[in-house]
Amino acid sequence: MDLKRKRKFLRENMTAAEGFLWKFLKARKFVGKRFTRQHSIGNYIVDFYCASEKLIIELDGDVHLNSTAEEKDLKRTEYLEGLGFKLIRFENKMVFDALPSVLKEIRDNFKK
Repeated sequence: MDLKRKRKFLRENMTAAEGFLWKFLKARKFVGKRFTRQHSIGNYIVDFYCASEKLIIELDGDVHLNSTAEEKDLKRTEYLEGLGFKLIRFENKMVFDALPSVLKEIRDNFKK
């Protein structure tokens, strides 16, 4: 599957956590910042991206909790940060259990 089709598939099949967070980020609802979801950067597709801030938000579910996935995530993070992007990660559970903290951390990672 090429990246364009994969992005479309991922947007149409968001995880519950992605869908929940997207309600707060879409349509410039969050402090007037424009976010896109399932955005391509190089050969990677990131969960959420704010171009004005060069900020990437990744939500991690259980599939990320093994050494192989952690190694891939580290490689991906190093690549994206090497391009000048800031990447922050949250576990899916945090989005539901601590949304105010998640939103505060996102805001705290905006350029001053």
